[in-house]
Amino acid sequence: MKTPLPAKQISKLTKLRRVSRILDNAIAIPGTKISFGLDPILGLLPGGGDTVTGGIAAYIVVEAARMGVPREILWKMVGNILIDSFAGTVPVVGDIFDLGWKANIKNIELLEKHLDLAESNQSDRLFIFGLIILLTLIILGFATIAFFTITWFWGLIIN
Repeated sequence: MKTPLPAKQISKLTKLRRVSRILDNAIAIPGTKISFGLDPILGLLPGGGDTVTGGIAAYIVVEAARMGVPREILWKMVGNILIDSFAGTVPVVGDIFDLGWKANIKNIELLEKHLDLAESNQSDRLFIFGLIILLTLIILGFATIAFFTITWFWGLIIN
């Protein structure tokens, strides 16, 4: 028998839903089923935009880990961020990809599915710490790739 979520988890889930909606679905295009959020908009800023949205996406995963989401689901969530971040390194094409991929919404769906199925299952602190380090390295890695890509393009323009 499934136990109801504690008020603290409901509050946290509501906050994470709001964050993912702002990143992926905040703005609807009238007359269509297309919506987008800050992720593709900020992604237009070379380097910095994808770094910021990657950091926020990592926050969602870390909070999911603190809520007791099992490791296999957390790895799926990290995979969604990797796909989103990797695509984001390609100027303009990555931002168009962001319109359809919506990694944060996918991650919230994974979290909600887990919370519907699971009793309390706390992830261990060492794993959460390692996850934070890994996500930080991923974000910094993609920021570095974006920086060198911009530097390379700038060198082509100047020379």
